[in-house]
Amino acid sequence: MDQAKPRVLVVDDDPLTRSLLSIALQSQAFEVISAGDAGTALEQVRSEAPEIVILDLRLPGLDGMEALRKFKEIAPELPVVILTGYGDVPSAVEAMRLGAYDFLTKPVEPAKILVVVRRALKHQALGTELKELRRLGQRDALRWLMGRGQEIQQVIQQIKQVADSNFTILIQGETGTGKELVARSIHQLSARREKPFVALDCGAIPETLIESELFGYEKGAFTGADRRREGHFQLAQGGTLFLDEIVNLPFPTQAKLLRTLEERQVQVLGAKGPLPVDVRIIAAANVPMDGEIRTGRFRQDLYYRLNEFVIVVPPLRERVEDIVYLAERFLAEASMELQRPVRGISDEAVQVLLGYHWPGNVRELRNVIRRAVLLSSDLVEPAHLLPLPANSAEARPVEVSAFLPPGLPLREMARMAAAEAERRAIRQALRTARGNKSEAARILGTDFKTLHLKMRRYGIRPGELS
Repeated sequence: MDQAKPRVLVVDDDPLTRSLLSIALQSQAFEVISAGDAGTALEQVRSEAPEIVILDLRLPGLDGMEALRKFKEIAPELPVVILTGYGDVPSAVEAMRLGAYDFLTKPVEPAKILVVVRRALKHQALGTELKELRRLGQRDALRWLMGRGQEIQQVIQQIKQVADSNFTILIQGETGTGKELVARSIHQLSARREKPFVALDCGAIPETLIESELFGYEKGAFTGADRRREGHFQLAQGGTLFLDEIVNLPFPTQAKLLRTLEERQVQVLGAKGPLPVDVRIIAAANVPMDGEIRTGRFRQDLYYRLNEFVIVVPPLRERVEDIVYLAERFLAEASMELQRPVRGISDEAVQVLLGYHWPGNVRELRNVIRRAVLLSSDLVEPAHLLPLPANSAEARPVEVSAFLPPGLPLREMARMAAAEAERRAIRQALRTARGNKSEAARILGTDFKTLHLKMRRYGIRPGELS
């Protein structure tokens, strides 16, 4: 089981700090190794291959800044979180420019370090996938990352169409569908790929801090502003700023964001004048934006400014053809990561995967498969897929098994299940739209021509469903 724990290297010359951080991390299922100086830490990076480093800037002998440079020479993709005192914040900012992932000021709150470590590990996983994307080339890499079903192929085509433009992009989709992966893919395929990709979760920042996080502030701008702080717009200069869950942005801040997008300059709190910025904006929302506008929670003018190009990422339950493909891909990744020789997924387990509703979408599927790899020693069976409901109201075995003849290969089962799911989705949309094909196409997130062709393929007549 220990092999499954992400390994964190804590580098600090203070034994008490090392001990407190180790206790906090170990309590959350991280494996922790530690070092009191940079020389020992460099050896541990070579021999222990940690997934993340927490590094104090003030170290005896070789200081933290130089240690960071050497870490990046040994393992360029290794996330390094800097620890610093309040007086060393400018040095920490410089460390981020040299490749550090983030910095925290002492004394460090355990909850804060855990959030940053988890975020850094997620960032590293996405970076690994996108490195594979570049290796495979544009044509095949996105299919490898996202899936092969027709619904996700439309998303991939949109990514390729818009990547090299300067359009502001709105990505819509349920939680866990992979909106950040879409945003990072757009950035990696754009002319801005060598510049920063900066992500901000608008729902994770308190309302009182969101403007300073976005736009930054000057020293003395308000009580407690004892130093200058760059906002995310400045950090993303020349690159891409990803505003995740933008519907959570406070209403007053929405007006300031709109002005920034229109004028291409930010008003830093406490500064004498505006600061020009060159940043591409990609926003994401996990709820329908029209509903937020109707209820007055989101500005209509900002919505129109953001949706120069809209990408809708479909939920996994509408991508039945991709469920088996992604499950097999996650299985291969987890088997290598956890060093467990799981050779496949049984037909019975496939039926469970295909019958589940997947409210957590692709993220939930990845977690389920990782857990199954830990529990299995040969084939993944239904018992290894807990807590998925193999026989409950949440599972839908009739929907996927009633039309699947026994003995089919997995890929053929997935293809037939996808066709049946698509047929049912079209019929449901037409019922909702009372037979209006244009409205049904809008509900399904497709165009009229595609819907018309699919209706002919499945023999669906709108009149019988109105």
